[in-house]
Amino acid sequence: MAASYTQGTIVPKNPFSAEQAAGALRKAMKGLGTDEAKIIEVMSSHTNQQRQEIFTSFKTQFGKDLRSELKSEISGRFEDLVLALLETPVNYDARELKAAIKGAGTDEGALIEILCSRSNAQILAIKQAYKTLFKSDLEKDIMSDTSGHFKRLLVSQLAAGRDESGSVDPDTAAQDAKELFEAGANKLGTDESTFNRILSLRGYAQLKAVFEAYQQNHGKDIEAVIQAETSGYLEDGYLAIVRLAKNPPAYFAQRLHKSMKGAGTKDSTLIRVVASRSERLFGKTLGSFIKGDTSGDYKKLLLALCAED
Repeated sequence: MAASYTQGTIVPKNPFSAEQAAGALRKAMKGLGTDEAKIIEVMSSHTNQQRQEIFTSFKTQFGKDLRSELKSEISGRFEDLVLALLETPVNYDARELKAAIKGAGTDEGALIEILCSRSNAQILAIKQAYKTLFKSDLEKDIMSDTSGHFKRLLVSQLAAGRDESGSVDPDTAAQDAKELFEAGANKLGTDESTFNRILSLRGYAQLKAVFEAYQQNHGKDIEAVIQAETSGYLEDGYLAIVRLAKNPPAYFAQRLHKSMKGAGTKDSTLIRVVASRSERLFGKTLGSFIKGDTSGDYKKLLLALCAED
């Protein structure tokens, strides 16, 4: 049975015993062979907070590091997903951002997804975790790896200055809609700084009102305007903010769909979205995509996290 958008697929296990769960993992890896089914059961039936307690209990009981033990027993994408589930959300985001800008090439999609969808408090925590883990400044690293208006958009997200009060002011929404119209559809060229300012500072509830006012007062859908006025990763970033304001589950569903669409699967995106969002949302068609695009224990754990048989 598919989970609803509101509840999520992973809920706290009750009754819960970190000691028993750690013991089950130890038993699954002890001796000849590995009981992958038991690992899948434990990892998919506990929330992230409970997994942290299991991790600590494992070390306390057996004097061994759970991550190291798992790495010696499993491999491939199954290993990647299991280890992702053991990370705290903040550390995981920091590691994913590092991976997105490490080496040749940049995963702009990952930068957009993480930085545009996290709260102010989460962004601040991610920046601190990044500094602790990598002895480097996240903003400086991103600035050195990106350019132009796209770089400015990401820096604005890192400033964690978005209004999160949840309040909506219709007059401000109408004024913002007018400014966006004047900065794009109503002039030759585009004033990206106006788009960047409004999309980065306004809360998502307020932005939703801005987009409705834009449609009502100027007869255009803001997504179509952005697609006509911008391009490349800047367009992707703006569209991500718009879609997160309109419907967060739909945005992440699109990310998942894109990761499994066409030839090959972008497993890093699939793992990140499933690992980070399984306690909050999933759509009913996700399981069918996973069944067609993955295999083995990796597929089994993904389906278990999505509450799909």
